[in-house]
Amino acid sequence: MLRLPPRPPRFDVLIALSGLLGGLLLWGLGLHTRIAAPTVPTDNSAAWTLLPLAATAGAELLRRSWTGCGLAVGTVALVADQFTVGSLATVLMYTDLVYAAALYGPPARARRLPAVTGLVTVAVTLALLAWFREPQALLVGLVVGVIFFGPATTGAMLRNHREAAAAARLRAEQTALLAEMDRVQAVTDERARMARELHDLVAGHLSAIAIHSTAALSLDDEATSRRALGVIRENSVAGLAEMRRLIEVLRAEETDAPSVAPTLDGLGTLVEQARANGLDVRRFTPPPAGPPPPAPVGLAAYRIVQESLTNALKHGAPGPVDAVLGRADGALTVRVVSPLGPPARPGPRVPGSGAGLVGMRERAELLGGSFAAGPVGGAGTGGERRGEVRAVLPLGEAEGGPRGTVSGQADDDGLGDTRER
Repeated sequence: MLRLPPRPPRFDVLIALSGLLGGLLLWGLGLHTRIAAPTVPTDNSAAWTLLPLAATAGAELLRRSWTGCGLAVGTVALVADQFTVGSLATVLMYTDLVYAAALYGPPARARRLPAVTGLVTVAVTLALLAWFREPQALLVGLVVGVIFFGPATTGAMLRNHREAAAAARLRAEQTALLAEMDRVQAVTDERARMARELHDLVAGHLSAIAIHSTAALSLDDEATSRRALGVIRENSVAGLAEMRRLIEVLRAEETDAPSVAPTLDGLGTLVEQARANGLDVRRFTPPPAGPPPPAPVGLAAYRIVQESLTNALKHGAPGPVDAVLGRADGALTVRVVSPLGPPARPGPRVPGSGAGLVGMRERAELLGGSFAAGPVGGAGTGGERRGEVRAVLPLGEAEGGPRGTVSGQADDDGLGDTRER
């Protein structure tokens, strides 16, 4: 089935109409490209030039859609025009067809057309020199180059520039997309980090406030209530101070932002605060003497101890709590052991969201370490169930290091995942 060409653009129709009208005007004025008599003399020889003119104008309508067909029709019309008195409009429209074939045609044709037209120009020039044996034949060859080689080269160069510009735009769009993905990832990571910091800052204080306020409301004893209210006030003030420092960091410029990241030197104060909140921390072993760990490692260890003590206060059973830090094999080990409460302990409970275990696991993994939380094999003194939180944090630069393992089942030390304690 014959496929018709698509509707030509308005600009192509304008070019064809302008070329046709211009050729008719030149023909009416008697302006032709050949001064000598035409090759095919007739009584009305000038009228024959209108046929190539009309064919070339029709080919202009195909300059974008069917570039090969339009160029072929234009070539036949140009050759036919040489046997008449000739029309300048036909020649000009043909140069546009050559230009359009290089610009809008298939890539292979755009690559070959300058070379083909260059060879045609050289061949015609040599043939004219051999035929006429006059230097003026070089001028005719120059005209042939202007008609064939010039438009083809111009169209190919413009096409290359357009393709290069399109490739540059594509690279810019891809770069912008990657930058946006990096920005979204950075925002997500920062939000996750802020969520961990905010949870660790306020969870312990709010848990102590909730537990002691419950005790003050449930016990009808003035002394106990006063002690509970004192603990509530201390934790409220401390929590507000830490929140204020965090807000100052968020509002301050990067150059003068105050540092609120705790270090391992503050673990003693943290343990004393946990004891004041009612937690029985019997054994606390700070890390052994040596060079201080990198700031990210120290912060992660502090937060893991802090969250472990908070969980023991919120969900653990009464009993001794051990917090031990040590160094082994180029890593800082954190181990917190506390009594486990029954799954359905009577009395008021402080709800847990599971964010604490998630935050501790993320801190260890980001440093290339390992984290595990679960019941310890066997029972403690008196037969109570005990649970352990254990983290191993490498002391080297953790970025790009191996990913840590998170225990989901019982491992070699008898640990497994457990609920938020």
